[in-house]
Amino acid sequence: MKETINAAKEKMNKSLNALGNEFASIRAGRANPAVLDKVMVDYYGAPTPVNQMAAISVSEARILVIQPWDKSTLKLIEKAIQTSDIGITPVNDGNVIRLAFPQLTEDRRKELCKTIKKYGEECKVTVRSVRRDTMEKLKKMQKASELTEDDLKNGEKKVQDITDQFCADVDKMVADKEKEVMTV
Repeated sequence: MKETINAAKEKMNKSLNALGNEFASIRAGRANPAVLDKVMVDYYGAPTPVNQMAAISVSEARILVIQPWDKSTLKLIEKAIQTSDIGITPVNDGNVIRLAFPQLTEDRRKELCKTIKKYGEECKVTVRSVRRDTMEKLKKMQKASELTEDDLKNGEKKVQDITDQFCADVDKMVADKEKEVMTV
């Protein structure tokens, strides 16, 4: 029973980490290298992430500098950023690419908050799905006489407590990210 509950905890933790990664890619008006994580460059026929082709640094609060290791890839990186959905026009000076993050409008902030809430709800659904699967496993173990009735009740309570904790963590992450977006 313990390994079943630990496996559930691990799956819930993975979904929380995925939510954190998703939030990192949401730009909140400040320059953040994580916004480029999903930008892929067609490099010799293979889609390659920008962060594997260049050094990415924050030069000022709202300016991201991309310095490719191979200068011949400058145009490819610029094109990939333009075709991506990050909504920032790259400035290529022949050596580096600069991304200037504009100040967010109030409408854009509200839109981002809706997206943040949606990601939070999706994460909670995943956590609850793990809870349901774990409860079913525990019931099967009880039917197979591997667990007593009391063990089943204790196991279900532990799984529910873990689920409640992860849902509270998701709520906190959502609230923190919304606060970050609204106060930039």
